[in-house]
Amino acid sequence: MPSPVAKALVWFRRDLRVDDHAALYHALKSAQQVFCAFILDRAILDALPRRDRRVVFILAALEQLDTELRARGGALIVRHAHAADEIPRLAAELGVQAVFVSHDDEPQALARDALVAERLQALGAELRTFKDHVIFERREVLTAAGGPYGVFTPYKNAWLRKLEPFYLSSYPVERYTAALAGTPLAQGLPGLADIGFEPVALTPHVGRGSAGGEALFQDFLDRMDRYHEARDFPAVKGPSYLSVHLRFGTVSIRRLAREAHGRMLAGDRGAEVWLSELIWRDFYHQVMHHHPHAMTGAFRPEYDAIRWESGPEAEALFAAWCEGRTGFPIVDAAMRQLKTTGYMHNRLRMVVASFLTKDLGLDWRWGERWFAEQLLDFDLAANNGGWQWASSSGCDAQPYFRIFNPVSQSEKFDAEGRFIRRYCPELAELSAKAIHAPWERAPLQMQGVDYPRPVVDHAAARERTLARYQVVKSRALPEP
Repeated sequence: MPSPVAKALVWFRRDLRVDDHAALYHALKSAQQVFCAFILDRAILDALPRRDRRVVFILAALEQLDTELRARGGALIVRHAHAADEIPRLAAELGVQAVFVSHDDEPQALARDALVAERLQALGAELRTFKDHVIFERREVLTAAGGPYGVFTPYKNAWLRKLEPFYLSSYPVERYTAALAGTPLAQGLPGLADIGFEPVALTPHVGRGSAGGEALFQDFLDRMDRYHEARDFPAVKGPSYLSVHLRFGTVSIRRLAREAHGRMLAGDRGAEVWLSELIWRDFYHQVMHHHPHAMTGAFRPEYDAIRWESGPEAEALFAAWCEGRTGFPIVDAAMRQLKTTGYMHNRLRMVVASFLTKDLGLDWRWGERWFAEQLLDFDLAANNGGWQWASSSGCDAQPYFRIFNPVSQSEKFDAEGRFIRRYCPELAELSAKAIHAPWERAPLQMQGVDYPRPVVDHAAARERTLARYQVVKSRALPEP
């Protein structure tokens, strides 16, 4: 238990809730007065486009968080500044002896936190950090030799062996909320225009703040037992849609894993598969911790020797991919879904990533950056892990010679073309058989339709990819 202090500050970041909050719990248990703050960090926000769904989501979550804190006697201080400067300044202004935060293992966040800790120390205060974003982190799940796992299945098995009720238990924040302190520094939340952003709509299914996360979770509880059957079909309500709430901490990972694990032990196959997805999330975060080089380059260095396509033609192909006009309906529908909603179905994330790297021959980092700009649920560890999986350069990635056929994927997972019709309405009149490859089966019907022909021949692209990846064989290193 952290040593007691008179005053503490809880710095909310990617944990925008009151319930089951590790840092908040420890602050309330340790301090006589607990203040709460969120910094709209200009080090992050200044680099974003002025219309960004994530900023809209965050402001809505902050509004709800402030309401929940005020109902318990506290309030949320919100500042628009550089967090590395503002947190020490705010700590001095409030006279706190400790700042409590949840861990954030992204490389830039670690550097920021180290600077904040140094500046707090100069003020006679300290930074206290706690695990909250994952079930197991950093060095908690290691191989018998004491190293990190590079393959998922052994990691998952070790994760499950280590799991005990303690790791899934909630932090009973409500017992200690009497220590929450209001302050005149909490003067309400800024609007989008106040921080230089423009309005952009969020799709209704996303939900707002912790209440939205709770509503989505309750809805998914009734569907979890069918998750393993429905999760791969983008036109079906199969996923939990909780990824954005996990990203910003408007739901507790412990609560989700506790429910899934309990159901798995009772024989629920859907819950077992969904729990595996939560474990993948932990896996990618421990990869980021142990292998920060993978956040900018290939996890397996030999894959950095691949010569990706470049130049004006490559850039034109990338633009066609981004804009959903490759001529492959399932790819285009998925990319339009992303641009329209900020969300993409997980099966389709794999399809479009394979298409970019192995049909178009473009560097996976181009796609990773585009997803980072567009995804409402963008998470560095998971996004990087997914892209390196698709490009075969990551840990436990698919072999480079396994190349998704976009037409086969479309026929298998959107057989009736329902998803394609939703986002490519110009193809709505085509039959279920013709819609997956209209250039082959409906050339007459496509006359006059504003839809492009394929930008690449898949069979020829596959051969080019196999040749491109030959360099990997000569430079292959042992499995990390």
